Amino acid sequence: MMERPLRHRDPERDGSVHHRTHRPRAARAARAVPRDDARPRFMVRVLLWFVLPLALLAALGCEKTQAYGEANSIIVGATNELWDAAGEQILETLEPRIVTVRDERTLKLTQQDPREANWSRLNIFRQVLVIGTANDPWVAEALDEVRGRPELSPPQVLQANNVWARGQLVTIVLLPDGAGDAPQAPVAQVADSLGTLLNSQYREFVLSRMYVSGRDTTLARELRDNAGFSLMLPEVYRWDVQDSVYKFRNDNPDPSELIREIAVRWREITPGELDQEEVLERRAELVENYYRDPQAVDLSMSDFRQIRLGDNEGYQLQAIWQSPPGAWPAAGPFITRVLRCPAQNREYLLDAWLFAPGKDKYEYMIQLQTILDSFRCG
Repeated sequence: MMERPLRHRDPERDGSVHHRTHRPRAARAARAVPRDDARPRFMVRVLLWFVLPLALLAALGCEKTQAYGEANSIIVGATNELWDAAGEQILETLEPRIVTVRDERTLKLTQQDPREANWSRLNIFRQVLVIGTANDPWVAEALDEVRGRPELSPPQVLQANNVWARGQLVTIVLLPDGAGDAPQAPVAQVADSLGTLLNSQYREFVLSRMYVSGRDTTLARELRDNAGFSLMLPEVYRWDVQDSVYKFRNDNPDPSELIREIAVRWREITPGELDQEEVLERRAELVENYYRDPQAVDLSMSDFRQIRLGDNEGYQLQAIWQSPPGAWPAAGPFITRVLRCPAQNREYLLDAWLFAPGKDKYEYMIQLQTILDSFRCG
């Protein structure tokens, strides 16, 4: 199919298949939120145990301590009364659920009343959201750090860096004076923009971390020139090709902990529309012949839809793969796309799957979706 080989000919690590392999240059007391799936009661105690020594060090020193916590873990500074009135609005906006192998929160919120002693221990987290009026001390402290001292026109959303810790981002939901007794309306006014802001910033963080090894522009160019398609992958991914099936894999730090893999193949365009069953059949054939381990499919949380990527139309199926009966138990989400490229008379099958036992999977699904969205043909 190819007129000249791609770079780096090395056998795959298990040596069972002869093909070409590329090795890259670079190898979170706060109140439990009232919800049906309420957080475990020990969560706040764990947070306090972790940050108490840091808070003491910060109090003894003249410099702020380094912020801690995951990028999608947000400490919410809001009075108990305000949270009782408007907390559900905020949760619905900032914790939309996505389907991986379960219903998973995108951002994770922990509310703490800033008037209570625990606030000084939790406000040194990496992501903090404060809600209140300019007369509330916790809001006033954050407003003092907002760059450029913008004109205040509540309700509005502002952000400040390094308010209580270094490397910290504090988001401020500024409410009008007197809104503490009835915060629902002003919170509703800014809820959408708040959700868009924090979710987009989290996605930017995920992508910057994904590409920390660099973007493999050389591979993208070689794929385009020799295989007729391209993907923008991080340098850390290895790749191989067998029978015109291209596989790209990142199993760092250890394949028992985390695997992200994408496969690409093509066939001539078949006329007419495709249904979910046809897409599943094509994936099953790919798995059977070119994947190391068998994968069964669980459609209990599946999503099938038509998509468009640039000028190319196609289909996408997201569901769960799992080990077949009798095999070592493993499972994870997958995304399969069929994209038509009329200029080449090709119908591409792209399959991305994730293995991340015991980990939140949203971050890694963003990564895989981004790589799939970078696909170009022709």
